[in-house]
Amino acid sequence: MASSSMNESSSNESLQLKLNDGEPSKELLEWAAENIAEDPDKKDLLVSEFRDMIFERGECVPHRTDDEFLIRFLRARHFVLARAHRLIVNYYEFKESAPEYFVIDDIHHIRELARTLTISSPPYYDQKGRRMLILKIGSWNPSEFTVKEILQLAIGMIELALLEPQTQIKGGVFIVDLSGLSLDMAWYMTPTLAKHILNLAVYSFPIRTEEVHVLHTSWIFDMAWSMLKPLITETIKEKIYFHGDDLESFHGHIDPKCLPKRYGGVYEDYPLSVWFENVLLKDEKIIKVFEKEGYNQIRLLKEEEDAKKEGDS
Repeated sequence: MASSSMNESSSNESLQLKLNDGEPSKELLEWAAENIAEDPDKKDLLVSEFRDMIFERGECVPHRTDDEFLIRFLRARHFVLARAHRLIVNYYEFKESAPEYFVIDDIHHIRELARTLTISSPPYYDQKGRRMLILKIGSWNPSEFTVKEILQLAIGMIELALLEPQTQIKGGVFIVDLSGLSLDMAWYMTPTLAKHILNLAVYSFPIRTEEVHVLHTSWIFDMAWSMLKPLITETIKEKIYFHGDDLESFHGHIDPKCLPKRYGGVYEDYPLSVWFENVLLKDEKIIKVFEKEGYNQIRLLKEEEDAKKEGDS
């Protein structure tokens, strides 16, 4: 699959927005061998054994069992077959229990949400080569966009990022900016929603969340955290860092050269729409991949855009 790209610029940098969905580099594969036990001599055999395990155990019925899809789950669980199997079962149980998050009801409204900074994923990696997903809660208008739409957009972005071998191998970083969190917003944090967020971030998607950084906490968050905390394993808790308003603490984990200016970095803000408009809607191969995942409205939006351009010409 060819990479999609677009020139993006900030006041300091010229960025190339692209999805690195080609074959992993030699250096990346060496890192994978050292850190997630990916052995090129055994990889094909393990994928085959993983496929057989799925069919033999019958705990889920995957819509895909091709090598490209299954390798995601193995990479996410360090090529331990039993753990990868548990993950793929969790993935399909999550899809069955919350199917509303895996379809888009109104692609035009989701597109508008992508133009806000409620969810963003910068068009660059952190210093360790990991994608970052940023939730800026203060940019969310609950009267305009629902929690369901936020999760639909987040899942769509994760599915896009998972087309990159680098993201499959290196994992991702989740940054939660709680500035602007109101009591009205906190009421949306029900136990069911908390479980769904954990499924998305930790337990049910073939991506390793390497670190979670929580910024600008308040007593309102403390109430929500008291409900969320008992649901999280000790292993996951060790990956969560609370920085409050201390950006220096945050920079001890994420280099400011890899951050937006609002977090003491060098880049301008990039809403998720930069991916939506310049990668997702412009790469036919990616559109076809998303159609296989049930995102048919993206094709319809692309056809609308093309018809509009023809009408304007």
